[in-house]
Amino acid sequence: MSDVSSPPSFTLNNGARLPGIGFGTWKAAPGTVGEAVRTALRVGYRHIDCAAVYQNEQEVGQALQQALPQLGLQRRDLFITSKLWNTCHHPQRVREACEQTLRDLQCDYLDLYLVHWPFAWPFTGLPIRVDNWRPSHKDGTLAFAHDVSLQDTWRAMESLVDAGLVRSIGVSNYGLAELHDLMSYARIPPAVNQIECYPLHAQHEHKAEAERLGLHIEAYAPLGSGASPVLQLPEVQAIATRHQATAAQVCLAWNLQRGCTVLPKSVQPDRIAQNFEAHRLRLDASEMQQLDALDRALVACDMREYWQYPMPEPCTLPRFVTETL
Repeated sequence: MSDVSSPPSFTLNNGARLPGIGFGTWKAAPGTVGEAVRTALRVGYRHIDCAAVYQNEQEVGQALQQALPQLGLQRRDLFITSKLWNTCHHPQRVREACEQTLRDLQCDYLDLYLVHWPFAWPFTGLPIRVDNWRPSHKDGTLAFAHDVSLQDTWRAMESLVDAGLVRSIGVSNYGLAELHDLMSYARIPPAVNQIECYPLHAQHEHKAEAERLGLHIEAYAPLGSGASPVLQLPEVQAIATRHQATAAQVCLAWNLQRGCTVLPKSVQPDRIAQNFEAHRLRLDASEMQQLDALDRALVACDMREYWQYPMPEPCTLPRFVTETL
Protein backbone atom coordinates (compact mmCIF):
# COMPACT_ATOMS: atom_id res chain seq x y z
CA MET A 1 0.00 0.00 0.00
CA SER A 2 1.28 3.48 -0.87
CA ASP A 3 2.45 5.70 1.97
CA VAL A 4 0.33 8.87 1.89
CA SER A 5 0.79 10.68 5.18
CA SER A 6 -2.56 12.38 5.64
CA PRO A 7 -6.09 11.82 4.33
CA PRO A 8 -7.46 14.16 1.67
CA SER A 9 -9.80 17.03 2.35
CA PHE A 10 -12.22 18.75 -0.01
CA THR A 11 -13.15 22.41 -0.36
CA LEU A 12 -16.89 23.11 -0.20
CA ASN A 13 -18.63 25.83 -2.21
CA ASN A 14 -18.39 28.23 0.74
CA GLY A 15 -14.65 27.68 1.22
CA ALA A 16 -14.94 25.32 4.19
CA ARG A 17 -12.57 22.34 4.26
CA LEU A 18 -14.18 18.93 4.69
CA PRO A 19 -12.04 15.92 5.75
CA GLY A 20 -12.37 13.20 3.14
CA ILE A 21 -12.78 10.35 5.63
CA GLY A 22 -15.53 10.72 8.20
CA PHE A 23 -16.54 8.39 11.00
CA GLY A 24 -20.16 7.28 10.64
CA THR A 25 -22.32 6.74 13.74
CA TRP A 26 -25.40 5.23 12.07
CA LYS A 27 -26.55 1.95 13.65
CA ALA A 28 -23.96 2.28 16.42
CA ALA A 29 -25.85 0.98 19.44
CA PRO A 30 -25.98 2.89 22.73
CA GLY A 31 -23.15 1.77 24.94
CA THR A 32 -20.84 1.16 21.96
CA VAL A 33 -20.82 4.39 19.98
CA GLY A 34 -18.95 6.40 22.61
CA GLU A 35 -15.95 4.09 22.71
CA ALA A 36 -16.04 3.81 18.91
CA VAL A 37 -15.85 7.61 18.58
CA ARG A 38 -12.96 7.77 21.06
CA THR A 39 -11.15 5.06 19.10
CA ALA A 40 -11.77 6.90 15.84
CA LEU A 41 -10.30 10.11 17.22
CA ARG A 42 -7.23 8.27 18.52
CA VAL A 43 -6.73 6.68 15.10
CA GLY A 44 -6.86 10.07 13.37
CA TYR A 45 -10.44 10.73 12.25
CA ARG A 46 -11.36 14.40 12.55
CA HIS A 47 -14.76 14.23 10.87
CA ILE A 48 -17.71 12.76 12.80
CA ASP A 49 -21.03 12.17 11.02
CA CYS A 50 -24.10 12.17 13.27
CA ALA A 51 -27.90 12.48 13.03
CA ALA A 52 -30.69 13.05 15.50
CA VAL A 53 -32.53 9.95 14.33
CA TYR A 54 -29.53 7.75 15.18
CA GLN A 55 -30.56 8.38 18.80
CA ASN A 56 -26.98 8.32 20.04
CA GLU A 57 -25.86 11.95 19.82
CA GLN A 58 -25.80 12.36 23.59
CA GLU A 59 -23.31 9.51 23.92
CA VAL A 60 -21.26 10.91 21.03
CA GLY A 61 -21.17 14.27 22.79
CA GLN A 62 -19.95 12.70 26.02
CA ALA A 63 -17.22 10.86 24.12
CA LEU A 64 -16.08 14.07 22.46
CA GLN A 65 -15.86 15.88 25.78
CA GLN A 66 -13.75 13.06 27.22
CA ALA A 67 -11.50 12.50 24.21
CA LEU A 68 -10.62 16.03 23.14
CA PRO A 69 -8.57 17.01 26.21
CA GLN A 70 -7.00 13.55 26.39
CA LEU A 71 -5.77 13.88 22.80
CA GLY A 72 -4.80 17.53 23.02
CA LEU A 73 -7.53 18.50 20.56
CA GLN A 74 -9.96 21.40 20.51
CA ARG A 75 -13.40 21.72 18.97
CA ARG A 76 -11.99 23.63 16.01
CA ASP A 77 -9.87 20.60 15.11
CA LEU A 78 -13.02 18.59 14.30
CA PHE A 79 -15.63 18.69 11.55
CA ILE A 80 -18.99 17.64 13.01
CA THR A 81 -22.08 16.94 10.92
CA SER A 82 -25.65 16.27 12.00
CA LYS A 83 -28.99 16.00 10.23
CA LEU A 84 -32.49 17.44 10.58
CA TRP A 85 -35.01 14.64 11.00
CA ASN A 86 -38.23 14.42 8.97
CA THR A 87 -40.49 15.28 11.92
CA CYS A 88 -38.80 18.67 12.38
CA HIS A 89 -39.18 20.18 8.90
CA HIS A 90 -41.67 22.84 9.97
CA PRO A 91 -39.78 26.16 10.03
CA GLN A 92 -40.50 26.77 13.70
CA ARG A 93 -39.07 23.32 14.56
CA VAL A 94 -35.82 23.53 12.59
CA ARG A 95 -33.98 25.68 15.10
CA GLU A 96 -35.40 23.66 18.02
CA ALA A 97 -34.08 20.47 16.44
CA CYS A 98 -30.66 21.98 15.77
CA GLU A 99 -30.40 23.29 19.33
CA GLN A 100 -31.36 19.85 20.69
CA THR A 101 -28.53 18.32 18.67
CA LEU A 102 -26.09 20.98 19.89
CA ARG A 103 -27.03 20.25 23.50
CA ASP A 104 -26.67 16.52 22.97
CA LEU A 105 -23.30 16.86 21.22
CA GLN A 106 -22.18 19.51 23.73
CA CYS A 107 -21.16 21.81 20.89
CA ASP A 108 -21.67 25.52 20.25
CA TYR A 109 -21.98 25.05 16.49
CA LEU A 110 -22.13 22.42 13.76
CA ASP A 111 -19.76 22.43 10.82
CA LEU A 112 -22.45 20.94 8.60
CA TYR A 113 -26.20 20.43 9.04
CA LEU A 114 -28.15 18.40 6.49
CA VAL A 115 -31.82 17.93 5.66
CA HIS A 116 -31.88 14.15 6.17
CA TRP A 117 -34.64 13.31 3.65
CA PRO A 118 -36.62 15.47 1.20
CA PHE A 119 -40.06 15.12 2.80
CA ALA A 120 -41.79 16.14 6.00
CA TRP A 121 -43.62 14.21 8.69
CA PRO A 122 -45.75 15.63 11.52
CA PHE A 123 -43.87 16.91 14.55
CA THR A 124 -43.80 14.27 17.31
CA GLY A 125 -41.57 15.93 19.88
CA LEU A 126 -37.93 16.25 20.82
CA PRO A 127 -35.58 14.58 21.35
CA ILE A 128 -36.06 11.95 18.66
CA ARG A 129 -36.72 8.61 20.35
CA VAL A 130 -37.62 5.07 19.40
CA ASP A 131 -41.28 5.80 20.16
CA ASN A 132 -41.62 9.04 18.17
CA TRP A 133 -39.24 8.90 15.19
CA ARG A 134 -41.83 7.50 12.73
CA PRO A 135 -45.35 9.01 12.98
CA SER A 136 -48.15 6.75 11.79
CA HIS A 137 -51.89 6.81 11.26
CA LYS A 138 -54.13 4.51 13.29
CA ASP A 139 -53.94 1.91 10.52
CA GLY A 140 -50.15 1.91 10.75
CA THR A 141 -49.47 3.78 7.53
CA LEU A 142 -46.89 6.52 7.58
CA ALA A 143 -48.13 10.07 8.21
CA PHE A 144 -46.89 12.94 6.04
CA ALA A 145 -47.03 16.68 6.71
CA HIS A 146 -48.18 18.00 3.33
CA ASP A 147 -48.45 21.56 4.62
CA VAL A 148 -44.66 21.86 4.98
CA SER A 149 -42.65 22.63 1.85
CA LEU A 150 -38.99 21.91 1.27
CA GLN A 151 -38.55 25.59 0.45
CA ASP A 152 -39.87 26.64 3.87
CA THR A 153 -37.55 24.14 5.54
CA TRP A 154 -34.57 25.43 3.59
CA ARG A 155 -35.31 29.03 4.57
CA ALA A 156 -35.14 27.93 8.20
CA MET A 157 -31.88 26.07 7.53
CA GLU A 158 -30.40 29.26 6.09
CA SER A 159 -31.39 31.12 9.24
CA LEU A 160 -29.22 28.72 11.26
CA VAL A 161 -26.20 29.90 9.28
CA ASP A 162 -27.21 33.51 9.86
CA ALA A 163 -27.45 32.81 13.60
CA GLY A 164 -24.01 31.20 13.75
CA LEU A 165 -25.35 27.83 14.88
CA VAL A 166 -24.25 26.12 11.67
CA ARG A 167 -21.37 26.91 9.32
CA SER A 168 -22.48 24.95 6.24
CA ILE A 169 -25.81 23.47 5.22
CA GLY A 170 -26.68 20.73 2.80
CA VAL A 171 -28.98 17.84 2.06
CA SER A 172 -29.06 14.07 2.13
CA ASN A 173 -30.90 11.58 -0.08
CA TYR A 174 -31.98 14.29 -2.53
CA GLY A 175 -32.53 13.24 -6.11
CA LEU A 176 -31.58 15.42 -9.05
CA ALA A 177 -35.11 16.82 -9.33
CA GLU A 178 -34.97 17.94 -5.71
CA LEU A 179 -31.50 19.44 -6.19
CA HIS A 180 -32.54 21.45 -9.25
CA ASP A 181 -35.60 22.70 -7.39
CA LEU A 182 -33.52 23.65 -4.36
CA MET A 183 -31.00 25.56 -6.45
CA SER A 184 -33.83 27.66 -7.91
CA TYR A 185 -34.65 29.27 -4.56
CA ALA A 186 -31.66 28.79 -2.24
CA ARG A 187 -30.16 32.01 -0.90
CA ILE A 188 -27.40 29.90 0.64
CA PRO A 189 -26.78 27.02 -1.77
CA PRO A 190 -26.36 23.52 -0.37
CA ALA A 191 -22.72 22.54 0.10
CA VAL A 192 -23.23 18.77 0.20
CA ASN A 193 -25.55 15.98 -0.86
CA GLN A 194 -24.96 12.88 1.26
CA ILE A 195 -26.15 9.81 -0.63
CA GLU A 196 -25.57 6.09 -0.73
CA CYS A 197 -22.56 5.53 -2.95
CA TYR A 198 -20.37 2.44 -3.32
CA PRO A 199 -19.10 0.42 -6.30
CA LEU A 200 -22.36 -1.47 -6.86
CA HIS A 201 -24.36 1.77 -6.68
CA ALA A 202 -21.89 4.30 -8.03
CA GLN A 203 -24.38 7.08 -8.88
CA HIS A 204 -22.15 8.31 -11.72
CA GLU A 205 -24.83 10.52 -13.31
CA HIS A 206 -25.98 11.95 -10.00
CA LYS A 207 -22.44 12.75 -8.92
CA ALA A 208 -21.59 14.52 -12.17
CA GLU A 209 -24.71 16.69 -12.12
CA ALA A 210 -24.49 17.49 -8.41
CA GLU A 211 -20.89 18.60 -8.86
CA ARG A 212 -21.91 20.73 -11.85
CA LEU A 213 -24.37 22.45 -9.50
CA GLY A 214 -21.56 23.07 -7.01
CA LEU A 215 -22.31 20.37 -4.45
CA HIS A 216 -19.84 17.94 -2.95
CA ILE A 217 -20.89 14.28 -2.64
CA GLU A 218 -20.57 12.46 0.66
CA ALA A 219 -20.91 8.69 0.40
CA TYR A 220 -22.77 6.91 3.16
CA ALA A 221 -22.79 3.10 3.21
CA PRO A 222 -19.53 3.25 1.19
CA LEU A 223 -19.03 -0.48 1.81
CA GLY A 224 -22.60 -1.43 1.04
CA SER A 225 -24.80 -2.51 3.90
CA GLY A 226 -26.27 -5.71 5.20
CA ALA A 227 -26.07 -8.48 2.63
CA SER A 228 -24.34 -6.44 -0.08
CA PRO A 229 -21.82 -8.70 -1.86
CA VAL A 230 -19.37 -5.95 -2.83
CA LEU A 231 -16.54 -6.97 -0.49
CA GLN A 232 -16.62 -10.54 -1.82
CA LEU A 233 -16.54 -9.67 -5.52
CA PRO A 234 -13.56 -11.22 -7.37
CA GLU A 235 -12.61 -7.87 -8.92
CA VAL A 236 -12.45 -6.20 -5.51
CA GLN A 237 -10.63 -9.11 -3.92
CA ALA A 238 -8.02 -9.19 -6.70
CA ILE A 239 -7.23 -5.49 -6.33
CA ALA A 240 -7.02 -5.87 -2.56
CA THR A 241 -4.56 -8.76 -2.88
CA ARG A 242 -2.43 -6.82 -5.35
CA HIS A 243 -2.09 -3.91 -2.89
CA GLN A 244 -1.94 -6.00 0.29
CA ALA A 245 -5.05 -4.14 1.40
CA THR A 246 -8.51 -5.10 2.59
CA ALA A 247 -11.52 -5.17 0.28
CA ALA A 248 -13.03 -2.38 2.37
CA GLN A 249 -9.95 -0.22 1.82
CA VAL A 250 -10.25 -0.74 -1.93
CA CYS A 251 -13.88 0.44 -1.96
CA LEU A 252 -13.09 3.45 0.20
CA ALA A 253 -10.05 4.42 -1.88
CA TRP A 254 -12.14 4.21 -5.05
CA ASN A 255 -14.63 6.76 -3.71
CA LEU A 256 -11.90 9.03 -2.36
CA GLN A 257 -10.09 9.06 -5.69
CA ARG A 258 -13.26 9.99 -7.55
CA GLY A 259 -13.63 12.98 -5.22
CA CYS A 260 -16.20 11.76 -2.71
CA THR A 261 -16.03 11.96 1.06
CA VAL A 262 -16.54 8.52 2.62
CA LEU A 263 -18.32 7.77 5.89
CA PRO A 264 -17.44 4.21 6.96
CA LYS A 265 -18.83 2.98 10.26
CA SER A 266 -17.73 0.26 12.66
CA VAL A 267 -17.47 -0.33 16.38
CA GLN A 268 -14.55 -2.76 15.97
CA PRO A 269 -11.21 -1.02 16.75
CA ASP A 270 -9.25 -2.90 14.08
CA ARG A 271 -11.78 -2.09 11.37
CA ILE A 272 -12.00 1.55 12.46
CA ALA A 273 -8.23 1.80 11.98
CA GLN A 274 -8.17 -0.16 8.71
CA ASN A 275 -10.89 2.01 7.19
CA PHE A 276 -8.99 5.18 8.07
CA GLU A 277 -5.83 3.80 6.44
CA ALA A 278 -7.68 3.56 3.10
CA HIS A 279 -6.37 7.02 2.24
CA ARG A 280 -2.90 5.49 1.83
CA LEU A 281 -4.05 3.28 -1.04
CA ARG A 282 -3.64 4.57 -4.59
CA LEU A 283 -5.49 2.76 -7.36
CA ASP A 284 -4.30 3.05 -10.94
CA ALA A 285 -6.53 4.07 -13.85
CA SER A 286 -7.21 0.47 -14.85
CA GLU A 287 -8.30 -0.47 -11.34
CA MET A 288 -10.56 2.57 -11.11
CA GLN A 289 -12.18 1.58 -14.40
CA GLN A 290 -12.73 -1.98 -13.17
CA LEU A 291 -14.47 -0.69 -10.07
CA ASP A 292 -16.48 1.87 -12.04
CA ALA A 293 -17.78 -0.96 -14.22
CA LEU A 294 -19.24 -2.82 -11.22
CA ASP A 295 -22.17 -0.40 -10.98
CA ARG A 296 -25.49 -2.26 -10.87
CA ALA A 297 -27.66 0.40 -9.15
CA LEU A 298 -27.82 -2.14 -6.33
CA VAL A 299 -29.25 -0.28 -3.35
CA ALA A 300 -27.91 -1.35 0.02
CA CYS A 301 -30.11 0.94 2.14
CA ASP A 302 -33.58 0.61 0.64
CA MET A 303 -36.17 2.41 2.77
CA ARG A 304 -39.22 1.48 0.69
CA GLU A 305 -40.23 -1.24 3.12
CA TYR A 306 -40.56 1.37 5.87
CA TRP A 307 -41.87 4.36 3.95
CA GLN A 308 -44.37 2.91 1.48
CA TYR A 309 -42.88 4.08 -1.80
CA PRO A 310 -43.86 5.51 -4.21
CA MET A 311 -43.98 8.72 -2.23
CA PRO A 312 -47.23 10.70 -2.40
CA GLU A 313 -47.21 13.94 -4.37
CA PRO A 314 -45.80 16.54 -4.15
CA CYS A 315 -42.90 14.64 -2.55
CA THR A 316 -40.54 12.85 -4.93
CA LEU A 317 -37.44 10.80 -4.33
CA PRO A 318 -34.76 9.29 -6.51
CA ARG A 319 -36.02 6.17 -8.22
CA PHE A 320 -34.32 3.19 -6.61
CA VAL A 321 -33.62 0.23 -8.86
CA THR A 322 -32.57 -3.02 -7.23
CA GLU A 323 -31.37 -5.96 -9.25
CA THR A 324 -29.72 -9.25 -8.42
CA LEU A 325 -26.15 -9.81 -9.49
